[in-house]
Amino acid sequence: MTHSSHSPSFAPRHRWKVLAAGVAANAAFSVAFSGIPMTAVLMRTGYQLDNATLGLVLGLMGLGIAVSELPWGLLTDRWGDRPVLLTGLGSTAVALVAMALWAAPNAQHIPSLGWLAAGLLLVGLLGGSVNGASGRAVMTWFDAGERGLAMSIRQTAVPLGGGIGALVLPFVTLHFGFAALYGLLALLCALSAAMSWAWVHEPPIAPRSTKATTTTEVRAAPKSGPLRDARVWRIVLGIGILCAPQFAVLSFGTVFLHDFGHAGFATITATMVFTQVGAMVTRVWSGRWTDRLRNRPAYLRACSALSVLLFAALAVLVMAAGTHVADSSALRIALVVLLGVSGVCVSAWHGVAYTELATLAGAARAGTALGMANTSVFLVCFVTPFSIPHLLALQGWSLVWLAASACALVAMPLLVPRPDTAAAVDQNVAKTALSRST
Repeated sequence: MTHSSHSPSFAPRHRWKVLAAGVAANAAFSVAFSGIPMTAVLMRTGYQLDNATLGLVLGLMGLGIAVSELPWGLLTDRWGDRPVLLTGLGSTAVALVAMALWAAPNAQHIPSLGWLAAGLLLVGLLGGSVNGASGRAVMTWFDAGERGLAMSIRQTAVPLGGGIGALVLPFVTLHFGFAALYGLLALLCALSAAMSWAWVHEPPIAPRSTKATTTTEVRAAPKSGPLRDARVWRIVLGIGILCAPQFAVLSFGTVFLHDFGHAGFATITATMVFTQVGAMVTRVWSGRWTDRLRNRPAYLRACSALSVLLFAALAVLVMAAGTHVADSSALRIALVVLLGVSGVCVSAWHGVAYTELATLAGAARAGTALGMANTSVFLVCFVTPFSIPHLLALQGWSLVWLAASACALVAMPLLVPRPDTAAAVDQNVAKTALSRST
């Protein structure tokens, strides 16, 4: 998008206000899509659902996001961040108000499954707007040397919202009901829309150049665009697959701790809050660290490998515990700790991976590339909770966590190709660039 000479000027520090508005937008929506699953046990009772139906319902919001992410990303690259954020957040708030009025159970009435399913699907379709728009704003307002940190800070909004959801939403639902829960989520979306209206604008000039330019940044922004770039699709696929273990923890972690671990309400809440806070801290740290050392591929490889080991260990612990978890406090503590640490590890890499993806696509196409990634992510968000009850029926929780470990193993070579493969890609890109310049 080109900028008029009449574009308003902003102080250099305004980019941090843009980032704050992006974080607020993502956090507000994350409270919904990460927080609502924290009420899974209460939702199962309040709406009178079995595990299979609960998994389907929890996945519908992710399906809505997946379907809408790419269109929202394309619109962001065409219209800019501000119109998309305002449209998406405002309409999401309206949809949540409608759910509070017509899709909330109470002592006298339990809404039909169709109302709940349609409401969550609609919230996902509308709320998917925040991801690509806020990510594009980071790419256009921040220099290359700050983007890893800025994108990681933006990505902390997801566990921040999830942590708020884990801490607040079960309490609100338990004491005030689902209508209050949906009303609170609508208020958060409206407040974040106000921040976007006040602070999010297109930058008047291109981001300031930096002396240091990485090899990835030199080869970024192919003329064919992200939709025709095999490298972009490879990272997109890897990001989506590595999100499966994360969504397994977020969607059914509370059910696992309740049904298998025999944990109490306070323990479950504390575990999920720890997972989200830990993810926030590691995302900010990893963004700053990889900006300094320029070692994003190595960091992504380490996160993937450690996730493989942690979820495999959780599966082994479940098999070893058998039906004796209730008889041993040590086993319960071990399950809680291992689930929490696994959840943190498999959530720590997002900012780094999204920075690598957006840099590869180029700032002007970042909305499209991030929309592609989030389509992949939220298709997995739909499939994961839908699949878990079937895995439980086959072989119990050990199979669930083994499948999570396998997903991390499959994602590793997609996110981080072998050095010889990466070198071959670089050579092909360099030859193409040389032929265009001669």
